[in-house]
Amino acid sequence: MTDRFDCYYCRDNLHGKKYVKKDDKHVCTKCFEKLCANTCAECRRPIGADAKELHHKNRYWHEDCFRCAKCYKPLASEPFNARDDGKIMCGKCGSREDGNRCQGCYKVVMPGSQNVEYKNKVWHEECFTCFECKQPIRTQSFLTKGEDIYCAPCHDKKFAKKCFHCKQAITSGGISYQDQPWHSECFVCKTCHKPLAGARFTSHENNVYCVDCYKTDVAKKCHGCKNPITGFGHGTNVVNYEGYSWHEYCFNCKKCSLSLANKRFVINGDHIYCPDCAKKL
Repeated sequence: MTDRFDCYYCRDNLHGKKYVKKDDKHVCTKCFEKLCANTCAECRRPIGADAKELHHKNRYWHEDCFRCAKCYKPLASEPFNARDDGKIMCGKCGSREDGNRCQGCYKVVMPGSQNVEYKNKVWHEECFTCFECKQPIRTQSFLTKGEDIYCAPCHDKKFAKKCFHCKQAITSGGISYQDQPWHSECFVCKTCHKPLAGARFTSHENNVYCVDCYKTDVAKKCHGCKNPITGFGHGTNVVNYEGYSWHEYCFNCKKCSLSLANKRFVINGDHIYCPDCAKKL
């Protein structure tokens, strides 16, 4: 006599019938579907013994139910994203749903695409453009003004100080003279073009000169000693009279050498005299 081989639950004889072994118990297909089968997370129906089952993190699906929640693409053999809300998505739809959005066009920046990240924000490479010229910055250097981004040429053109001499933007360094900005290379002697940054210089009629060129080419000559009146060093005061100029220390009586600055004097030829000496001539 043959031993009985029954379903654990309904005791139906299983000889010659399909059955499932579940936890060391033999179960007929009907009881398995009714009492043991996992429930599909998508359709909420039991996953029968004949169905192909997929599972991920304690959740189960029929093979045909394991699809992208957005585009319904079958994902049984495809990469997928499991979202916190329980939805399963293909990589493309998951990136669109959860990915960073471009600050330029507000579309999703897909993983692997060319993009620019700056201050925890992201742009498509072609959307990261200069606020002024609208051209993509790509690998160029850039500067910001508030929330706006500028390529270096546009930033210099719009915001940088302009050199008083050449009127071009001063991008680095530079000097200030009479409240005007200059390129260091533009602040040179009018005559010899010697750089004047850090050197002694003087100005005349909106031009600047080194000391030597000013003495030679610009400064008036003292009518007394015939040397240039530069305003540098000892005796910077000047006496002017009828088109002639003297160092203050040269404006003396020809005969007695008395200083005549701020005093009465008499001119005789190329010389000056005090009134007393003039009377004796």
